[in-house]
Amino acid sequence: MVLAERPIAVITGASSGIGFAVARYLASAGYNLAICARRQEKLDEAKAQLVRQETKVLAQSVDLTQEDQILDFFEAIKDQFGTVNVLINNAGLGHKASLLDGATADWRNMLEVNVLALSVCTREAIQLMQANNTAGHIVHISSMSGHRVPGMSMYAATKFAVRALTEGLRKELRAADSPIRISSISPGIVETEFAAQYHQDPEQAKAVYNQFPVLQPTDIASAVAYVLEQPDHVQVHDILVRPTQQSS
Repeated sequence: MVLAERPIAVITGASSGIGFAVARYLASAGYNLAICARRQEKLDEAKAQLVRQETKVLAQSVDLTQEDQILDFFEAIKDQFGTVNVLINNAGLGHKASLLDGATADWRNMLEVNVLALSVCTREAIQLMQANNTAGHIVHISSMSGHRVPGMSMYAATKFAVRALTEGLRKELRAADSPIRISSISPGIVETEFAAQYHQDPEQAKAVYNQFPVLQPTDIASAVAYVLEQPDHVQVHDILVRPTQQSS
């Protein structure tokens, strides 16, 4: 194991949207990257673009509902880079699955990816940080749905859980007198693949993003940049960021 000279950032769901925008920012900021997503072909495309910025990139296909795949990913990170400086828990999804008649499989999928996978990744990253005395930073990409319930009940429940996990981890880190910081970013509507996956209808997804000027993935990358660029004594707890015309 050889510790990398450049800081190491791990990003989940990094093949497109917010995750890829954050990866591009971190590459330009001098980080080496460990990125994962489900679709290997999209990961390969993302890696091809990122390495042009002279950053080293570990890109691994990971199904975040499978803990063994997450653990294999972090073992690969340990072998290649030695430690982690930043973890961006970006991966997340939503299903149109109401509490009245939603499919249990859809509820479980949201909980597994948005809550359990986020927690496993956080645990593994912190253990690497602690083993190497790294004063790292965990950033959860959450949602405005963790601050109010817009009608997507189970999805909102997962994001309320992320809000609780952010504060819970902050308290655990303080009790351990750890220099590791935890932050959350809670976007409103961002133009990504989320609406297409949620609605399963390209026209409905298009309508979501055409109703007014919505956020772009680069807007969230800018919020991540603000969080990470603060001095060691500053911990940004949560950033709520909406499109100006979004009412909720």
